[in-house]
Amino acid sequence: MTAQRTKFYLDKQNAKWSGVCSGIADYTGVETMWIRIGAVLLTLAGGFPWTLIAYAMIAWMAPKKPIGLYDSEEDAKFWQGVRSNPKRSTAEIRSTFRDIDRRLADIEMFYTSRNTRLADEIDSLR
Repeated sequence: MTAQRTKFYLDKQNAKWSGVCSGIADYTGVETMWIRIGAVLLTLAGGFPWTLIAYAMIAWMAPKKPIGLYDSEEDAKFWQGVRSNPKRSTAEIRSTFRDIDRRLADIEMFYTSRNTRLADEIDSLR
């Protein structure tokens, strides 16, 4: 069974306690330190019992992040972008494919057009 890269996981490899904050950081792409500071400030600002209850529930219910989920740091950044804004990610992929398609069409046009210089070069190689 392959792991879904758009799913939330506890990040036990970078965990301080149970991996909830590092999992949120991995999911969103925000620095782990800022997630931890935000959780502490939210708890101290009046969310005392509820933030701890939510933290415990997430730690209990969320699956652990599979080892080797991402091939590289670039792969991790890509999937964080997909999770944060899937429409933008698909637009970027479409744009990349449009660019590749345009370049291939240019190559095909150059290769299949009646280009005497290219034909002369190919004949000289024979």
